[in-house]
Amino acid sequence: MIRSLQPCPSSPNCVSTQASDQGHGIVPYRYQKNLAGAKETLKTIVANLPRAKLVEEDEAYLHYEFRSLLLRFVDDVEFVFDDETKTIHFRSASRTGYSDLGVNRRRMEEIRVVVEGRL
Repeated sequence: MIRSLQPCPSSPNCVSTQASDQGHGIVPYRYQKNLAGAKETLKTIVANLPRAKLVEEDEAYLHYEFRSLLLRFVDDVEFVFDDETKTIHFRSASRTGYSDLGVNRRRMEEIRVVVEGRL
């Protein structure tokens, strides 16, 4: 059984592959490698992003904190690997505030471009 992600709040500062509404919903990543290989590849890619810190990990889960450059706001990014469907579900959300000006969605789409074909 895969870990489920917390639902997004009603505010527009969160995206999740497990959200059903258009404002918060986003398409998950897909992978071809085995679970360990896909996870290591994703970890390497995210580790190279600015101000990313791995805070929790288990066999099929990663939790990162991203800090904004100026005001040091924290965004939580979680990845859950579903090896049965070769899918990486994720949630990216600001801890505080209401609007993130699209930062969380943009970050996850930028990661998608980098991981495309590498997982």
